[in-house]
Amino acid sequence: MPVIAVVNRKGGSGKSTVAAHLAAWLAHQDCAVMLGDVDRQQSTRAWLRRRNAALPAIAPWTIDQKNVLRVPSGITHVVLDTPGGLHGFDLARMVMFADAILMPVCNSAFDREAAAACHAELMALPRVASGRCKLAAIGMRIDARTRAAQVLGDWATELKLPFLSVLRETQLYVQCLERGMTIFDLSGQKTATDTQQWQPILDWLAPILNPAPAATTQQVPTTSPDSPLNRVGASRPDSLMPAQESLVPGGRIGGVQVNRQAQASALASKVLATAQHSSLQQRQQIPAFLRQTG
Repeated sequence: MPVIAVVNRKGGSGKSTVAAHLAAWLAHQDCAVMLGDVDRQQSTRAWLRRRNAALPAIAPWTIDQKNVLRVPSGITHVVLDTPGGLHGFDLARMVMFADAILMPVCNSAFDREAAAACHAELMALPRVASGRCKLAAIGMRIDARTRAAQVLGDWATELKLPFLSVLRETQLYVQCLERGMTIFDLSGQKTATDTQQWQPILDWLAPILNPAPAATTQQVPTTSPDSPLNRVGASRPDSLMPAQESLVPGGRIGGVQVNRQAQASALASKVLATAQHSSLQQRQQIPAFLRQTG
């Protein structure tokens, strides 16, 4: 079950917008998707309540009898909308469950500095540093008439952070979200520019959202008929074989099990006798007035 988290410790960077649109796109691909709102503001949960039931379904968290948030049964993809200020243990715990992280960044000095600090903390986590959890940035609310896209691209290049695309500043996003919709729920030329800007993001996520099945190879046993693997069971690991075989009458270890138990019992008796003798000698060396009386 792929898990995509939208992360940036800077509030107002567009995390909920990205999370809602990604969940909606997955729903249009006939995926059983859950949009998990980790933010205390519950922005995307409120957006889900405004969503028309006729649109492709997006599931929220479910709450069990212990009042704990759970992923509903049957879900195949998860998108997490995380809160601003996420750092430390909470950030590390989220990374343990995520397969990819999208970091939306607006073009201002404050936004870039906050995103750079978040990127540094993420890269210090082994799961991100090793590439097991992918990380990339997205430019948010970009005015095409400015150099904002170029500035963000250069910033990401300096950090060696993949920079996927920029999403333009448009009221279309605002109007859609107010109605519980996304640009992927609309059709026509009105959204052509925006869907084109989303395409590099979706292409980058494609191997994560649709992982290739792992290749399986059948191993041919090379053991002889008298091998312990054949006597006890070829499905067990080699490291467990001696313990398993000791339970088999006539096994390689079973024949000497009784002798070992006898030797261990004799050794224990000898150690006990030595300890008692040593204790008696020590007691004899203690002055009579310091000895404990029964």
